[in-house]
Amino acid sequence: MLKTLRSLKNSKLGIVAAIAFLVMIGLSFAAGDISSSQQFGGVAGGDRVATVGNRKLSTAELASAATNALEQLKQENPRLSMKAYVAGGGIENSLTQLIDRAAISVFGASHGVIPSERLVDSEIAKIPAFQGPDGKFSEAAYKALLAQRGLNDKAVRQDLTDGLVARQLLVPGAFGARMPTEVVRRYAALLADRRSGAIALLPAVVFAPSQEPSAAQLAAFYTAHRGAYIRPERRTIRYAVFDESAIRNVPAPTEAEIAARYNANKALYAPSEDRRLSQLVLPSEAEARAAVASGQSLEALAAARSLAVAPLGPIGRAALAAQASPAVADAAFAAQQGKLVGPVRSPLGWMVVRVDAIAARPGKTLDQARAEITADLAAQKKRTALSDFSARIEDEFDKGGSLADVTKELALPIKEAGPLTADGKVYGVANQSAPAELARVVATAFSMEHEGQPQLAEVVPGKTFVVFDVTRIVPSAAAPIAEIRAQVVADYKLEQGNTAARAAAEKLLAALRKGTDLQAALGALGQPGLPPAQKLEISRQELAQQGRGTPPPLALLFSMAQGTAKILAAPQGQGWYVVSLARIVPGSDAAVAPVLADATRELSGVTGREYAESLRVAMREEVGAKRNPAGIAAVRRQLGGEGN
Repeated sequence: MLKTLRSLKNSKLGIVAAIAFLVMIGLSFAAGDISSSQQFGGVAGGDRVATVGNRKLSTAELASAATNALEQLKQENPRLSMKAYVAGGGIENSLTQLIDRAAISVFGASHGVIPSERLVDSEIAKIPAFQGPDGKFSEAAYKALLAQRGLNDKAVRQDLTDGLVARQLLVPGAFGARMPTEVVRRYAALLADRRSGAIALLPAVVFAPSQEPSAAQLAAFYTAHRGAYIRPERRTIRYAVFDESAIRNVPAPTEAEIAARYNANKALYAPSEDRRLSQLVLPSEAEARAAVASGQSLEALAAARSLAVAPLGPIGRAALAAQASPAVADAAFAAQQGKLVGPVRSPLGWMVVRVDAIAARPGKTLDQARAEITADLAAQKKRTALSDFSARIEDEFDKGGSLADVTKELALPIKEAGPLTADGKVYGVANQSAPAELARVVATAFSMEHEGQPQLAEVVPGKTFVVFDVTRIVPSAAAPIAEIRAQVVADYKLEQGNTAARAAAEKLLAALRKGTDLQAALGALGQPGLPPAQKLEISRQELAQQGRGTPPPLALLFSMAQGTAKILAAPQGQGWYVVSLARIVPGSDAAVAPVLADATRELSGVTGREYAESLRVAMREEVGAKRNPAGIAAVRRQLGGEGN
């Protein structure tokens, strides 16, 4: 259940993945739910779960972190509940992440690593959830989303600051790490070794009893394995999809509205000009003047000084003024195409600029822009009307309106999908899922407590909507034994056969330790139907080239000592493997050479992750972290549904 979280530190992305998770804790409110900070402020045990340096971590922060971590895990396992997350140690994992994040930030602040307000502002502006229809940062969208999630500006900025500090401190700590060459060579030799041996499979089905179990045996087996026969919860969803075509009588844009839009965006319709430029930055004015006077090309001037010509653009005058300086912009936009301009002073030095291309765009009068403005205003009016209409539907649902009432008003047929499981699959039908328009609402449908609770959701944000409810809920429960008797009988026989196969594997192991050949030992069992032992001679490289997951018995073969034998359970109780390793031939220098570079990269990555982890631990130890067991227990009780 917690595999995703615990594997972060071992992934190939290593420290980058860890940093992404640190930032995710603070930012995931943009995609998932975060509890209000008021919810855990007064639980028993105080209002903090830990103190890191001079910074306190509140119970609300831990609750939010746990909620967001659960939402991430649900992407892989939609049926995972908060209670199961808490029971599996999720609270402790989330708290450790919180403490590390805070420790890195406190350590950074004590050493002068403090992101500026402008940098934090730029990070906020990059978040898609805070952008308006024009793709730019919207203060209104920012405040609305924070209010929706129960957050405040200070908390958001703190989370972003923590992520930025982590990026600045941890990435350099792992960058450039390299494993010593001799260690890599030894490791590479292991990758190139060749092994010979034999593998025998003892299938459980071969040893399974032929006689039917008694009623008492079957009942006892079913009771002991009831969890294997649990059917998932199923829900049937009724729904109808609508878009702006459902909205009628939307008024056309007026002349006053068209004129107002034109006047508000005069800069957009004014004449404009972009230029493509090439620039060369020189250290002194005298050198720059001499370069221009020489008559040489910009590339020749750069080559003579071991410098490079940098391309710019297409770029407008205002953008160039902001990027370089107003003086550079004025000079560059006053020159003709192909001319050298300069020298001009810039923050980087003295610039010599060549005008490579000029793209002038004429402006538009109100009459010329009327068609596009009219279309934009009409589309905006339709979107507004659709949004207002959707809000009215939600209000009707809040007041007790039914799905049938709304679909009748929309003149739409009601569709039905199901029975569905929580992952969106149609129960009992292979390779069939819920319709695409329900992809966003399945999780919501499975969170409803009762049938007949209509809701509205977006299919395509701002364009297409779906109204839906749940008409039938079938709780998760074990299937009655009478309905699945044949399956239970087969499982019972397979388990009995697996037990007998284990005993036979132990006999083979004893015979091998006495020097008996594996095939001969198989024959001595006297069990008909057994597959013959498979002799193998294979290298690690050949195993990797098979292009699929390594079979467990082969993985065991490459982890054993020469002259030994071991047994291994086959997946899902299907039997037992007996693996015998006869000989190991170490990799030669010629065999090691092709894999040395890859091994260096792999082990150097491991080294970098170890450095970063050591740095993380060292920062936490330096600033000091003290946990508050009472506060942690209080959050665990609240989220896990335990009584106080």
